[in-house]
Amino acid sequence: MSLRLDLQNKEDLCLVNLKVTEDLVRRRAEHNNCELFSLEEISLHQQEIEKLEYLDKWCRDLKILYLQNNLIPKIENVGRLKKLEYLNIALNNIERIENLEGCEELKKLDLTANFIGELSSIEVLKYNIHLKELFLVGNPCTDFEGYRQFVVATLHQLESLDSKEIERSERTRALQDYPEVKKKIREQEKAYLLKRAREKEDAQRRMQERKEKKENQMQSKFGIDSPGSLCDSENHQTEREQQTWEENDDEEDRRFWEEPTPYTPESRLEAHRYIEERRAKDSKRESKKKEKPLRTLITADGKALNVNEPKLYFTLEDDEENNQFILDLAVYRHLDTSLLDVDVQTTYVRVQVKGKLFQLVLPEEVKPDSSSAKRSQTTGHLVVSMPKANGIILARQKVSTSIKTSDSTAQKNTRSDGIHTRTSYSNRSGQVEKLEVDPSRYSFPDVTKIIQEKERIGQGPISFQPRKITENKKSYVDVENDEDVPPLI
Repeated sequence: MSLRLDLQNKEDLCLVNLKVTEDLVRRRAEHNNCELFSLEEISLHQQEIEKLEYLDKWCRDLKILYLQNNLIPKIENVGRLKKLEYLNIALNNIERIENLEGCEELKKLDLTANFIGELSSIEVLKYNIHLKELFLVGNPCTDFEGYRQFVVATLHQLESLDSKEIERSERTRALQDYPEVKKKIREQEKAYLLKRAREKEDAQRRMQERKEKKENQMQSKFGIDSPGSLCDSENHQTEREQQTWEENDDEEDRRFWEEPTPYTPESRLEAHRYIEERRAKDSKRESKKKEKPLRTLITADGKALNVNEPKLYFTLEDDEENNQFILDLAVYRHLDTSLLDVDVQTTYVRVQVKGKLFQLVLPEEVKPDSSSAKRSQTTGHLVVSMPKANGIILARQKVSTSIKTSDSTAQKNTRSDGIHTRTSYSNRSGQVEKLEVDPSRYSFPDVTKIIQEKERIGQGPISFQPRKITENKKSYVDVENDEDVPPLI
């Protein structure tokens, strides 16, 4: 029990001690090349800072400092910033103004929405002679009667208070009524301090009750009676118990936010701690949900199981001719081969695809040493060839077209268009015999009689029809041919 609570308290301390670190300051000083000695402006808002320190040592040349929306309860460690001109420390847990006397060049101070109830603490700002603007809106002191008159009469160098310019007539009236207003402010401060004391007691009591309630819940959760039972209880948590605890946490969350609580520095800090605890619990639950139990690949008796985590299509072919199994795994085409890991065992094959396991049990034992894996260049599939451990490789039946020949030659007689030929094929000795032609049957065809001449008769118009010229040759037997006589025209 004590071990569990000590660990929880250590976690709370880790959440509480949020300070200004050098790494944080350097990260927020990127605009100055992460240099601190020459840094003039830095923004540390919304960093959940609970203590202000080291800035007056690391950044002596600071002129503008933003610290709004943190959990700073006290102004400290800024008195050495002689060049500081603007300090924004709004939305924090500050209850009084102090430790600013050394900021000689301070011109603007923003303390909006803090818990300043000691209004008389503004008297320390008299030494900041260059202070022109002051913001106190949202602090309890602004509800005091005579608040503005007291501030105007106390700080003569101010020109603006809460974004409202201070006129000369207003200052004159405030100085006239200053003794009486100061007395009223002192009385109201005492009443406020008594109220704050009661609020601190109530906050302390609530924190103690919440702590005891948490201890009781942890006792009921884990049933811790001895130091050794802590580990046993953690190892025997069931999903039903975890679901019950989540429901209880949700109920506690609802009660915490619905409970009416005064707005004090303690309640603001308590809400912050509660949010941090809830974040830690939620992150722990998410991490447990993400941590999936290890998948069983081989049973206790040594039997391998089929697993397909990447959900890939595959085929297993039994190649009897080569006496092997061929696994075709449809991995992604453009997947880098370095993301694949193939492990072939005698009874199963395992492939790891981008961290996801694929395991297939084989029908027979194979030879892992003789197996091979390759990627298809067209589809990108992974092809794993696994020779069988037992079996006989069957020879392929080749169909041979052999020609029956005689001992010496094979002759074939053909007859085509009156040509008789004798074809000779090569014999077994490799000798080639030439073709022989029967000369008695050899003759050339008359190519002039292949196509008979036909009279061409025109089929078109008369003007395009070719004229057929016929010459009637008459034979004159009785006429002698005299060369001296000219021919008849």
